[in-house]
Amino acid sequence: MSARNFTVYRSLGEIPANFPASVASIGNFDGVHLGHRSILSAVVQEARSNGTMAVAVTFDPHPEQILRPANAPQLLAPMDRRVRLLAQTGVDAVVVLPFDAQLAAMPARTFVQRVLVDHLHVLSLHEGSSFRFGVRAEAGVTQLAAFGSELGFSVHVHEAIRVHGVEVSSSAIRKLVSEGDMKRARWLLGRPFSIVSTQQRDRGVGSKQLVPTINLAAYAGQLPAFGVYVTRLSVVGRCFDGVTNVGNRPTFEGAGFSVETHLLNFEPMEIAFDAPIELTFLHRLRGEQKWPNPEALKAQIMKDVAQARRYLALIPVSVLK
Repeated sequence: MSARNFTVYRSLGEIPANFPASVASIGNFDGVHLGHRSILSAVVQEARSNGTMAVAVTFDPHPEQILRPANAPQLLAPMDRRVRLLAQTGVDAVVVLPFDAQLAAMPARTFVQRVLVDHLHVLSLHEGSSFRFGVRAEAGVTQLAAFGSELGFSVHVHEAIRVHGVEVSSSAIRKLVSEGDMKRARWLLGRPFSIVSTQQRDRGVGSKQLVPTINLAAYAGQLPAFGVYVTRLSVVGRCFDGVTNVGNRPTFEGAGFSVETHLLNFEPMEIAFDAPIELTFLHRLRGEQKWPNPEALKAQIMKDVAQARRYLALIPVSVLK
């Protein structure tokens, strides 16, 4: 992840008793978007200036999956990817707290004492202004500051940032992705939206079936709206331009849902079925449509490919990073 000594703790019990003093931030950090990175940048800067540890504290699963499972959001980044993104912010450690009924019932003061003071020896905490914690989200940043005054740590409150007039939040990004608005989602994330999965085993590029199409395995996180997208696909150190269809392929009766990518610059290579594949969504070309026959669909795909090539020829290199 990084040349520095980066550590992930999967429970409070894994944190050593001699853990040094720290500067921290607590949150779900779904997507690790520009707002998260702004706060964590302040955490890292303060920690570097006073020689302490920079720590991000998060939860797995997402609290809504326990508290309100019927309304739980589809995540922008599953936990393993979230940890990798958090590592890129420069923090020294990520603490992943298993979120269960016991943690959900923990009073705010108990959480502060047990997690922040007893285990992480927090000297300073950075949070967004809307941050809430404790049983039934009983406490906010005002109460957190009061606990800090009592227990010996400072609290720094950060207002939400706005990009092109839009307030940056995970929920706002989920909405944009679900609508297929990859441009505005990219603004708020600070990078193009992408997912990481593997091949679907009964379709796509296998060791003996070297064709320029890859179908992704079932993915539980947030996906873009049904439609056709300009994409980039990265696998085993290679990167390919692509046109991706997200949807039910209505031209073919009973085909079912898929995320299928036609690779524009494919070169034959072997790809293990369990190789991680990152698919980056750059631009929505059109919605999904039912065509009268496969020939009509093929003609449209050729148009989509031509349009994708024009887009990729004009897009700034900085957008692809």
